[in-house]
Amino acid sequence: MAPAMRPEQEASCKATEDHRSEFDAAKPPPFRIGDVRAAVPAHCWRKSPLRSLSYVARDVAVVAALAAAAWRADSWALWPLYWAVQGTMFWALFVLGHDCGHGSFSDSGTLNSVVGHLLHTFILVPYNGWRISHRTHHQNHGHIEKDESWHPITEKVYQKLEPRTKTLRFSVPFPLLAFPVYLWYRSPGKEGSHFNPSSDLFTPKERRDVIISTTCWFTMIALLIGMACVFGLVPVLKLYGVPYIVNVMWLDLVTYLHHHGHQDLPWYRGEEWSYLRGGLTTVDRDYGWINNIHHDIGTHVIHHLFPQIPHYHLVEATKAARPVLGRYYREPEKSGPLPVHLITVLLKSLRVDHFVSDVGDVVFYQTDPSLSGDKWTGADKQK
Repeated sequence: MAPAMRPEQEASCKATEDHRSEFDAAKPPPFRIGDVRAAVPAHCWRKSPLRSLSYVARDVAVVAALAAAAWRADSWALWPLYWAVQGTMFWALFVLGHDCGHGSFSDSGTLNSVVGHLLHTFILVPYNGWRISHRTHHQNHGHIEKDESWHPITEKVYQKLEPRTKTLRFSVPFPLLAFPVYLWYRSPGKEGSHFNPSSDLFTPKERRDVIISTTCWFTMIALLIGMACVFGLVPVLKLYGVPYIVNVMWLDLVTYLHHHGHQDLPWYRGEEWSYLRGGLTTVDRDYGWINNIHHDIGTHVIHHLFPQIPHYHLVEATKAARPVLGRYYREPEKSGPLPVHLITVLLKSLRVDHFVSDVGDVVFYQTDPSLSGDKWTGADKQK
């Protein structure tokens, strides 16, 4: 009879076994979504309108204080700092409006709609139009044809793009300025607009909601034009315009990295797709000090599976679910005070994640060598 192994020997053998065993993230997981749901503590599902409103009050107060301080100082030595901080706060407002759209802000549809419209209209987002398309994204994430945002384009569509379009799509800073264009025109291969109530994005019953949000959006535009006429174009650009652009860059950076930056992220077609498998292809990211400012939006896997969970419970819910998720959960790289490490992740992804195959029910991103200079195309990863 062989002698029993010491604990450190067992750990070493297990590590060796895990290393040798190939983990295929594209295979169906050995658990059900109900297993993940059961692991989340009951209190994580409870929504507190007062707590949610306290975050709104905090962020609005910071935005107002920053604007007042910048207006009073009016120093070119301080404007760049103001733009970076205020743009980040605009992005935080978007996240709170995003929670309203999911219904994780409160159980009151009226409160969610009012707060969501106020927050999103201020940063030029048509709340209902975006809310409806974002719901489509969550319901179909990971499905090549049905997903709505940051989904891959097929090789056939990619080959039809003009060389200039390919360069713009995968060259910084242009992908970080995509959100306003997406709101007006959607993504390549899709038609419609978040402002048009007759768009294919919406059902006839949703058109009234879209009209309301579009009207709010144009009202905000009219207000900005009026302010420019009274105070001048340059002050409005300094106080609002540049922070708005920084907010857009945050939005595009964060949402892109939720769904890119790992070579083992599969995309699905047909019967291979399921809500659980699609949700498991999302990625958590650590943003250091920014985590608290933008309401833990980087904790994204559990949010995609259960968007009803309030943002202030996402970290705890993720910690509870990780034993169930196992290796289907990709541990985020730890960030320093500022998430500068994600710049490298973004640049690498833009260099290699270009299109997916036109055939196959489980596919991975492939690379256009003319853009990356790499020989590997990713074709060997198709299933």
